[in-house]
Amino acid sequence: MNKNTIIGIVLIALLFIWSLYNSSKQQELAQAELQRKAKEYAALEQTRQDSIAATPAPVVITQPAATIQPIIQPTVQAVEANEEGETETAPLVRRDIRVETDRFWITLSSVGAKITSIVPKTLADSLENFPELLQNKEAGALSISFDKNDFSEEMFSVREFDADSVVVNDSISIVFEWRDKRGVAVIREYRFTKSGHSIRHVTRTEGFEPRQYTLSWKGGMRETEEIPVLKTFGMNYLFSEVILNNTYNVDRKTVTKQTWFNRDQGKALWFGLRRKYIAAIINFDGVSEAALGAEPLKEKRNEKDPGTYALTIVDNMASDSVAIDFTILPLNWKEIKSMDQGYEKIIVSGWEWCGADKWFVWLCGLLLTILNAFYGIIPNYGVAIILLTILIKLVTTPLALKQMRSTRSMMALKPEMDAIRAKTRGDMRTQQEEIMKLYAKHGISPFSGFAGCFPMLLQMPIFIGLFVVLGRAIELRKEPFIAWITDLSKTDIVWSGVSIPYLMPEGIAILPFFMVVSTWFQTKQTITDPNQKMMVWMMPAMMFVFSSVMPSGLVLYWTVSNVWSIAQYMVISRKNDKNKGAKTDSKVVDAKIVKKKKK
Repeated sequence: MNKNTIIGIVLIALLFIWSLYNSSKQQELAQAELQRKAKEYAALEQTRQDSIAATPAPVVITQPAATIQPIIQPTVQAVEANEEGETETAPLVRRDIRVETDRFWITLSSVGAKITSIVPKTLADSLENFPELLQNKEAGALSISFDKNDFSEEMFSVREFDADSVVVNDSISIVFEWRDKRGVAVIREYRFTKSGHSIRHVTRTEGFEPRQYTLSWKGGMRETEEIPVLKTFGMNYLFSEVILNNTYNVDRKTVTKQTWFNRDQGKALWFGLRRKYIAAIINFDGVSEAALGAEPLKEKRNEKDPGTYALTIVDNMASDSVAIDFTILPLNWKEIKSMDQGYEKIIVSGWEWCGADKWFVWLCGLLLTILNAFYGIIPNYGVAIILLTILIKLVTTPLALKQMRSTRSMMALKPEMDAIRAKTRGDMRTQQEEIMKLYAKHGISPFSGFAGCFPMLLQMPIFIGLFVVLGRAIELRKEPFIAWITDLSKTDIVWSGVSIPYLMPEGIAILPFFMVVSTWFQTKQTITDPNQKMMVWMMPAMMFVFSSVMPSGLVLYWTVSNVWSIAQYMVISRKNDKNKGAKTDSKVVDAKIVKKKKK
């Protein structure tokens, strides 16, 4: 047993002992978090039950929005005259109207005439509860200001709409109105359709001509997925980004302080926020010169939460109204690609300077399409990942073979090249001439070293694309593979009773160990230079750190890719060794025959 093997065994043993020592503390933290979540869920469930008990039965509206003829009501309600004969008024009472479509539940509040709840009918959690998207429901979304007049906390009346809960069977329109005694009014209308992703919103002004409007989304966007509690060395596979389409590309930004986009120059088609599997977009009617401000919210669920942002949109008034579409998008590639708004670049984008914002996005879409095609044949995404990995390996095999032959050719010349360097040490000109003669003698290009890397460079975009797709595809969410792998979008934890701090803090997973072993065999095959033998240990160690918190779909892809590469190398090496042995034997026999003839 060599020194490196002993060191590796000792390190693994120490790591295991350390994990046993710390696992009890980690489990206490995890248990405390589970208890906190249980209490939070119980409180939310109680609130929901109270709300259901207090809310009248939903009213099903089938009348199209275009035929509804609302009547303007004053912001205060008149009551009987007092003793002096003067008419008294009563203040308006807050109303919350819950609207249900085929795609989401939306709650509108008469305070500010804004959205105070967004619950998509997708992305249910492990308890089959649908997630709330707004991080701060009271702050809400789509509050509005004109010049220095902020209407976000003003009480609006509701035009001819008595129901507090509505199911949309065709389309409806809900109109809020704020009006003062001078006749100055702000009218806000929300239009819903049965199956649309978007809410149409129009705000009109009467009795005054503001120069500028400010549309605010102060409530941020809450992550729908479970956020890890314990610290890890690995990558964070959650996303919280400000997204904007600046007419020529889609930018995805994370900011640490208030930041403005398009403030001095530039135009935009839409702004929004994105979490891992869902986005919400504010779409303009055509190209807009609006400026977007994004500011991080201090409120976070825990220290692993990347946080969210408050958005502010500012623009000049071009007319007496502000019109936008508020779109809620679960990030399903096929569905959002068909909308032709560049929404697929919310999932994956690329560098503009090399055109990757076009070809790399197309490549990722192709890989996901093939993955879904395999799933259509065999309805198991684990099997689809294996088939897709094998297909990619088959396609890239010619490049891999070329790279391997080039590497072997250079390795075969290494002893002679070392001899030349030793012989011509200090005379670089003579050394280069001798090396060039050696290349010419064996018919090898002097650029073979670079040519050996070229096939690998061609393969990299495909492997990176597959890596990106499997780490972000909503299709893998809650999809099982076999036995213990019940969710390809999460780590395949099988034993939560024991954990490895910072590596597997939530519990022991199996796939990362398969990945580490396959990585070790592959690096041992390909790295033959004694000066690089440390990489045989460093590569598996690095991959273990990353794979321990990777989604199991990603680890499965990487493991299958390693196994294929190992088998491919063994087959090619065995074939080359046989050919080499046959040539050597032939030369020896020929030499003996020649000697006998001379005698």
